[in-house]
Amino acid sequence: MREGQVILTPLPQADGKVKPRPALALREMPGYGDFLVCGLSTQMHLLVPDFDELITGRDEDFAGSGLLADSLIRLGFLAVLPKKLIMGSIGAVSPQRHRRLLKRLSGYLLERCK
Repeated sequence: MREGQVILTPLPQADGKVKPRPALALREMPGYGDFLVCGLSTQMHLLVPDFDELITGRDEDFAGSGLLADSLIRLGFLAVLPKKLIMGSIGAVSPQRHRRLLKRLSGYLLERCK
């Protein structure tokens, strides 16, 4: 498993059910090899402007992502998962997108410390 990969993992849904969903591996955490991930969704109405990011068929890294439809990368839907819960990888986003998402998330976290 590598950072920037689109993975399949059980994630809780709004209705409380847990089912395999795509997520983006943002960062491997120190210590036990757990991963910080964010959820992916086709529910575009959930977009948080200037925070979440769309990945669409027009993007250069879409084909390599393994996603089947335009999707929303939900930086606000975070989880830390042990490797054993990651069912596998279906693709990856570009290193540029991955870096941009990490910068956006870290900028938001640091902004709150002012």
